This record gives sequence, C-alpha cells and structure tokens, in this order.
Amino acid sequence: MSDQYPPQNPYGQQPGGPQYGGPPQGGQQPYGQPSSGGEPPLWAPWYGISFPKALARFFKKYVAFSGRASRSEFWWVVLWSVIISIVISLVGGAIDGAADTPQDQFGTGTIENTLSGLWGLATLLPSVAIQMRRLHDANFSGWLWLLVFIPVLGWIALIVLSTMQSNPAGQRFDRPEATR
Repeated sequence: MSDQYPPQNPYGQQPGGPQYGGPPQGGQQPYGQPSSGGEPPLWAPWYGISFPKALARFFKKYVAFSGRASRSEFWWVVLWSVIISIVISLVGGAIDGAADTPQDQFGTGTIENTLSGLWGLATLLPSVAIQMRRLHDANFSGWLWLLVFIPVLGWIALIVLSTMQSNPAGQRFDRPEATR
C-alpha cells in the first residue's frame, strides 16, 4: 500500500476535478474555456449552462454538427422539447375536441397532427445536431446517432451514451474556425 497523498484517481484526474461532467472546482473551466464568467464561444461546450441560455444556444447552433455539447446543454434542450410536445398535444387535443374535427385512426385530430408535424420539422435538424455534439463531448463518433433507427435497444444505447461524462479527448471534434 502506498502512502501517496492525495490519493490518485484511477483515471489520472486529481481530486476536486470535474464531477459528473461539470467544470472543475475552483472556477477553472475545462478544456481552455474562459473563466471570466462570460459565455464560451459557440464552438465550445458550455458546462453548467442555464435552461434559457441552453434554448437560445440550441437555435444559434441550428445545424452545427461539429463541436461538442455539454450534458446540461443537451438535457435542458431535451426537457424543453418534451414540455413543448406535451403542450402541443394538450392544446391540439383541446382544439380538436372543441371543434369536433374528424379523428384519425389513432384518436388524434388534424390540428394536433399538424402542430406536431410542424414542431417535428422545425426541430429535426437541430435535434440531430445537438445529439451528435453530445456524443462528441463524450468522445464518440456522431455517427452513433444512427442507433436511433434500431427500435428500443438503439434508443436505450443513445440515452446511455448521452449521459456519459465529458471526455477531454472529445476536443478532437472541435472546429473553432467553422463557427466564426
């Protein structure tokens, strides 16, 4: 047994480093981000981003498939998307029910289907882009996004990969010159 202090983390990180994909303690930002409290550049992931800023950044990086997205950046957008989908279902269902519009074979009406379709089209590309950037942050290829086409098991695999801790080796996916 060694008398080494502080004890070494098996992954070579010093104690007090990034916990659960967040920034290191002591105010230092990971991967060379400014610690001045300002926004990191668009090409860099933003660790500990707030809910409204994650939404704004989601649309600023509408079809940016290169670079990385932090876990907070990704999961705030997922939460927002689920909330919007529920609101669309409730509002569309209420309008369809009040207007006595014809129901399709699944019991949903035409207004709800139209609103859901428009929402899906508006967010399809940015959703794929942020999923690919999240995979990059965990140092996986963005092409693993294609797991979405494998029912159930592929979806579970994507959820697991999306919850993985940020990996400094993911910097290889950064393209600062592409988003100036």
